[in-house]
Amino acid sequence: QVQLVESGGGLVQAGGSLRLSCAASGRTFIRYALAWFRQAPGKEREFVAGTNWSGRSTYYADSVKGRFIISRDIAKNTVSLQMDSLKPEDTALYYCAATTTDWRTSQTDFQTWGQGTQVTVSS
Repeated sequence: QVQLVESGGGLVQAGGSLRLSCAASGRTFIRYALAWFRQAPGKEREFVAGTNWSGRSTYYADSVKGRFIISRDIAKNTVSLQMDSLKPEDTALYYCAATTTDWRTSQTDFQTWGQGTQVTVSS
């Protein structure tokens, strides 16, 4: 079983950057594909970015392509989300999630979730 803890959220002005981190524990961490989701107030939780089990392949929602980068450090048991050129519409609670199957973007396919970290982008 994998446990996930996010960190790195905060308040930033539009155009700024933030880096989110997700620390994983559990001996089977390497077997899981990982992703970031976000949920804004009054909206459904949505997929943001994902990486396969090795970290060599990544995929993104169209809304963040070219601005966000997901990366995985297997040795450190972490997955990060570098967010640049932030916009007010990026404001949301960001979650790290793990799944046993690569290339998933639906939240129902993810078995393990962190508690979330808040990102607020002011205009």
